[in-house]
Amino acid sequence: MAIGSKDLGIKELDTFADERLVEELKKAKAELFNLRFQSATGQLANNGRVRQVKRDIARIYTVLNERQLGIRVAPAAAPKKTKKKQADAAAETKEA
Repeated sequence: MAIGSKDLGIKELDTFADERLVEELKKAKAELFNLRFQSATGQLANNGRVRQVKRDIARIYTVLNERQLGIRVAPAAAPKKTKKKQADAAAETKEA
């Protein structure tokens, strides 16, 4: 996943932990900073990239704020199943 790409959607952001969202936000802000410098010096090749990165930043902020307000739930860490528990679960499904 890259900041400013079409791969970064709300559904993908929902799968990230809060720490990863903050990390992605920092990357996006750094990229926007660099894009603004390139724009000011006339070296920016793709002007639409600034818009894409700004929207990604807004998406990340939206997900973080919705989690804080309780609108969205952060992904829970799935507990790892041991082999014995997996075998027991498989046996129960076969019996049913």
